[in-house]
Amino acid sequence: MLYSIPSQVNKVISLLNEAGFSAYVVGGAVRDLVMGKIPHDWDITTSAKPEETKKVFESFRLIETGIKHGTVTVLADSMPLEITTYRTEGDYSDRRRPGGVSFPDNILDDLSRRDFTCNALAYHPKTGIINEFNGLEDIESNLIRCVGNPDTRFNEDALRIMRALRFASVLGFDIDKDTADSIRSNYTLLKYISEERIFSELIKLLCGKNAGKILREFSEVFFFLMPELSPMKGCEQRHERHIYDVWEHSVIALENIKPDGAMRMAMLLHDSGKPSVKSEDEKGVNHFYDHAAVSGEIANEILIRFKSSNSFRREVVNLVRYHDFLPHLISKKTYKRYIGTLGLDTVKKLFDVREADLRAQNPAFLSESLASNEAGKKILDEIITDEPCFSIKDLAVDGRDLMKLGFEASHALGTALEKLLDEVMEGKIKNEKSALIARAKELL
Repeated sequence: MLYSIPSQVNKVISLLNEAGFSAYVVGGAVRDLVMGKIPHDWDITTSAKPEETKKVFESFRLIETGIKHGTVTVLADSMPLEITTYRTEGDYSDRRRPGGVSFPDNILDDLSRRDFTCNALAYHPKTGIINEFNGLEDIESNLIRCVGNPDTRFNEDALRIMRALRFASVLGFDIDKDTADSIRSNYTLLKYISEERIFSELIKLLCGKNAGKILREFSEVFFFLMPELSPMKGCEQRHERHIYDVWEHSVIALENIKPDGAMRMAMLLHDSGKPSVKSEDEKGVNHFYDHAAVSGEIANEILIRFKSSNSFRREVVNLVRYHDFLPHLISKKTYKRYIGTLGLDTVKKLFDVREADLRAQNPAFLSESLASNEAGKKILDEIITDEPCFSIKDLAVDGRDLMKLGFEASHALGTALEKLLDEVMEGKIKNEKSALIARAKELL
């Protein structure tokens, strides 16, 4: 079967063919074409050696940063296209990078060293697809399967373990039994992979449509990466509001929130502190006092270890730490404090976090709980509709205005600004400069 591909890709393949070299679109782009998706990246593989590729495209702008591994990037009508020479790889002594790269003349040798059958496809716009390793059949069957022996593939590059789980989650595929068994036998090889690479795959995995299924079926992998989560599995919650253990509850909550990286990570971690604070009263009911604060500490430690960005870490930790708020019982002043501390966007996300949390609890209480969430949203909407003042920086006066009145640059100045903010939030005075100056004079 022939597919429609961009003119720039056709042009590059044609120029290589006219120069006497074979060339194909390869990898994920072919997989996406077969699945009816629009590829975002177009990779081309060719029999031309890197220097020969450079000569074919000498009139084009070239980027040679990958040339050591046989890759030349060609800008064809502003579209960057990676052109890589057919290659095979030497031993992977560090479970990540090949000891050496050689350039065979046969496309099948190149395809045989790829990770999964769905990615071991090559396409030519005139001759169609090369399907030597049954990738088409596995795509049709919604199956992730290693090319060749899975133990060999994972020992070559342990990051492929995370990639297998990520592809299964994002594509909605199952994992072939031999490949799944090999993942369970080899996941400790991930200790050889950098935290940043694992984290990149993990976030994509958590945002996949099959994330919950993968978390359940391969929980041991995630507990290896985040041992703090292991006690959640089997930690019962004997309470009328809960019907699942902490792990299953968290996975269901993750499934019930939109596929945003920070929000999915927050749902995975939001109850991670429960096992360590679990208690039981005289009636046999479990309680988890202060679990949100402890969970926030765990989330912070995990994300520091994964070297996530500071902004991502702050957002996740805040969503975890405040996930147990009771929106219908919070006053407008408290909401304004939340907004001043966390930001309006995070406060809005807390409602989504709470709803996902509620949907993972006892369904007998769901309608009542969702109603309280909606009541809280209405309060927040009223606050946003009013002229907002959520922090000192939102006041119509600042420290310089107060210093002109006679305040010194001291603790008293900060106290005065806090007092003004409190009274604005309580509705005692308007956030207008004249009113604030008059009140500041009284405070002085």
